[in-house]
Amino acid sequence: MSTRTYDPIASRRVAFLGLGVMGYPMAGHLARAGHQVTVYNRTAAKAAQWVAEYGGTHAATPQAAVAGAEIVLACVGNDDDLRQITTGAHGAFAGMAAGAIFVDHTTASAEVARQLAATARERGFQFIDAPVSGGNLGAINGALTVMCGGDASAFDTVRPVVLAFAKAVTRLGDSGAGQLAKMVNQICIAGLVQGLSEAIAFGEKAGLDMKAVLDVIGKGAAQSWQMDNRGPTMVDGKFDFGFAVDWMRKDLGLVLAEAQRNGARLPVTALVDQFYADVQALGGGRQDTSSLLRRLK
Repeated sequence: MSTRTYDPIASRRVAFLGLGVMGYPMAGHLARAGHQVTVYNRTAAKAAQWVAEYGGTHAATPQAAVAGAEIVLACVGNDDDLRQITTGAHGAFAGMAAGAIFVDHTTASAEVARQLAATARERGFQFIDAPVSGGNLGAINGALTVMCGGDASAFDTVRPVVLAFAKAVTRLGDSGAGQLAKMVNQICIAGLVQGLSEAIAFGEKAGLDMKAVLDVIGKGAAQSWQMDNRGPTMVDGKFDFGFAVDWMRKDLGLVLAEAQRNGARLPVTALVDQFYADVQALGGGRQDTSSLLRRLK
């Protein structure tokens, strides 16, 4: 966990559902910021481990975890996981109080976000879709970027709480807007990483010292987060960290499905998605997205 400091705000009763590589440190920041945190995780031992590290309590079901919570936050794997913890058996929606707010940090479809927001309104509480960017290091360091969709007043209520693990929390529109913005984010990343992979492969074929080249061009118009943070490790052939190819393919699947619905043309994104399938076939499903370079070697 980072040594970041937290802005003083009133302590809230919160629940956090899902303690994976992102959720575990995110919930930890909430506890360290002074909030009263109850956690739930599908593997109960992970929840017990979190409580031993940060305090608070853990519950056996999402429904039990959210009892008495003013704000419920979640970060799980996909649409199906999200439905399970919200409207499934012993799901959170069965236990949430009127006026509470559910904040979903899962990268999911805009469709499920709109559906769950409508269900929440019918039951007297609010739902904010709030996917994040910044990866595991961003979660550990409390420096995530959070893209939100939903009711403006509910957003204003949760924003100070979410800032415990974020450097930027922005409302981009009504329900689903956060998920759509995350799709834009992933489109940009896919194209950038493929371009960086081709550049490194080309430069190495040309006999250049690619670390020196990246250092130079990183001071000009070609600069990007991917170049600064992944370029050197790509040159070294190191990929066993970061945002996994399997996760990116899940995200790009959401992107391409949404593009089919709205008519957007994404030829490069569709191609890079297939390149990621090649990396999976090479056994790199759990490697960082920068492993696109492997298929060019």
